[in-house]
Amino acid sequence: MAGVTATEIKVRKRSRVVEVAFDDGSRYELPFEYLRVFSPSAEVKGHGPGEEVLQTGKENVNVLAVEPVGAYAVKLVFSDGHNTGLYTWSYLHELGAERETKWAGYLERLRKAGAPHG
Repeated sequence: MAGVTATEIKVRKRSRVVEVAFDDGSRYELPFEYLRVFSPSAEVKGHGPGEEVLQTGKENVNVLAVEPVGAYAVKLVFSDGHNTGLYTWSYLHELGAERETKWAGYLERLRKAGAPHG
């Protein structure tokens, strides 16, 4: 959703989610693993359609830090060393709004690849 702004971001280490509230009134809890496997980085997305890299083995990844990037995004620092994705407000909102669909698609890609999931 274009034009949304995050108004609050909390890392909940015990429940292993990043909670994000937006100025449109929506609030989402985004699991660490979900955020990691849907990182907007080139390492994950590739440099064009069809170049996506399936992320596996991220079930136990933690978010170590949330670093602001201007007034439009955050950089998440993960325990596996990944820290190159910039999560814009609109992308975080999309991840929240489409979580069930995106997660089901991810699990299906893992299944087709024969990759285990915790």
